[in-house]
Amino acid sequence: PELLLLDEFMAGLNPAETATAMALIRRLIAEGMTVLMVEHIVWALMELSRRIVVLSAGEKIAEGAPDAVAADPAVIDVYLGA
Repeated sequence: PELLLLDEFMAGLNPAETATAMALIRRLIAEGMTVLMVEHIVWALMELSRRIVVLSAGEKIAEGAPDAVAADPAVIDVYLGA
């Protein structure tokens, strides 16, 4: 396959299992596969992603590189509170 869709793939994993899952995703990406993830483990997304889209109540509030998204005022307001 050229595309892998993952929905909450790492939900419920302990830290060791999360690290193993992340290594698998990295390997698949290195082999040329595109991976689209819906995930709430933000630190893992930040490490794995080249581009992130953030939704709030079904609306896109930010899109871009992980560092830019993490610094976006709308993302901070929605997920951390003003």
